Amino acid sequence: METRNPRRWWILIVLCLSTLVLVVDSMALTVAVPSMTEDIGASAQDIQWILDSYILVFAGLLLTSGSLGDRFGRRKIMIIGLLLFGVASLAATFCANPGEVIAARITMGVGGALIMPSTLSILITVFDEEERPRAMAAWGSVSMLGLVGSPVLGGVLIDHFSWHSIFFINVPVVVLAVLAALVLMPESKGPWQKPDPIGAVLSAVGMTALIWWIIELPQHGAFGGRSAITLVAAVIALGGFVVWENVTPAPMVPLVLFKHRNFSGGSLSLTLVQIGNGGLLLVLTQYLQFVLGYSPVKAGLAFVPLAVAALIGNGAGAGLAAKIGNRFLVLGGMLVMASSFALLTTVSADSGFTVPAVALGLLGLGAGLAMPAAVGALMGTIPAEKAGVGSALNDTIQQAGAALGIAILGSLLTSGFRSEMPADAPGQAKQSIAGALAAANGDTGLVRAAREAFTASMSTTFTISAIGVLAAALLATLVMRDTKPEPAAAQAEEPELIA
Repeated sequence: METRNPRRWWILIVLCLSTLVLVVDSMALTVAVPSMTEDIGASAQDIQWILDSYILVFAGLLLTSGSLGDRFGRRKIMIIGLLLFGVASLAATFCANPGEVIAARITMGVGGALIMPSTLSILITVFDEEERPRAMAAWGSVSMLGLVGSPVLGGVLIDHFSWHSIFFINVPVVVLAVLAALVLMPESKGPWQKPDPIGAVLSAVGMTALIWWIIELPQHGAFGGRSAITLVAAVIALGGFVVWENVTPAPMVPLVLFKHRNFSGGSLSLTLVQIGNGGLLLVLTQYLQFVLGYSPVKAGLAFVPLAVAALIGNGAGAGLAAKIGNRFLVLGGMLVMASSFALLTTVSADSGFTVPAVALGLLGLGAGLAMPAAVGALMGTIPAEKAGVGSALNDTIQQAGAALGIAILGSLLTSGFRSEMPADAPGQAKQSIAGALAAANGDTGLVRAAREAFTASMSTTFTISAIGVLAAALLATLVMRDTKPEPAAAQAEEPELIA
């Protein structure tokens, strides 16, 4: 764009609010799991589907919704997503059984899929290359504040009301974001192109099947029972999608982006980080509440070191990127993150909170440095007219990594817990630490054994996390390059802006 949008910083506030609603929901729900389990009689599988149904729909629809934003208007699609998310959140406040909560979460997943690609694509079309790092840092900082603030707020609401209220906190944020978007934000879209319904169907079916297969890994294994059928469906659909996008004259997703080292290196390294991070907050929340006996509010406040350090990392990273380049900033940040996971492997049932607090501080600092730099590097390679579907492609890859991480680390945590529990422990006590504490009935020996078994299995999962982040750091260093965007991208047709 020849001139900068005079309202661009106000627009950034709208984008931050829109992203904040997704972060607030996921983290507040994590803190509410113990209370929800008791109130609605949810089984471990019910809780898994309450958490995973959102991811399943969200990841499956990201590519299609990014394409819709480029075609019909990113602001329009974002507002529709916000309204859908808000209505589903309001409905969730009246849910009385696991089935109703799962239905609400599925609807929220559809809304989230419409919101997420639009926020990042609008950001990269509104801000030029010079100001984009600062905008990305601010966007990331607000997300991190929501990440930590939402469990605290959720804990307060649970203590004073019930777990239903955690869904209600989404509603005022949605209302504010929609009003601000209508007043402040111009519409933007890419040049008109022929729709690609075959690509949309293949991507949705393929990603949904892939995430479903990942979610069921802990229960059915990689190839057992229906897992094999789901995997075959995912491979056929995603393989067909890649072939179709390469032969159709008007592809929905520009797969040519993967030929750019910064896009492929940034996306794949972020995916490995997401695998490493998978389940981290859920595991630590259980540690704080079930091992250390923290209340939901205190458990939320325990993540403050993560937020403060991430804000410091975000602020420092925006300036460092210009001096040392994104590649080495990503490397440094990911090495700090890996050291955090390594420190967490030393936690025992008697460690208390000192070691996790230091580890969370390191994790926040590393993530604050690395993540905005990696996202900024890969988003800088996307032509403006493909901003929506390009950001959706990155989001989709990361969501698959997050789901895979949760499945792998969740499975390791569960199997490790079972193997560490005494052979003569009750069957319920071997299923999870929550089940063990419920079955103890004052048996201090069983409580002690459960806490030691949980922390031992937790150490194993964090070892895998550290390896995943180290692999991401190596990949980013070898593949990414600190170069300016290709001239072709800079000369691409500008997106249509409608005031």
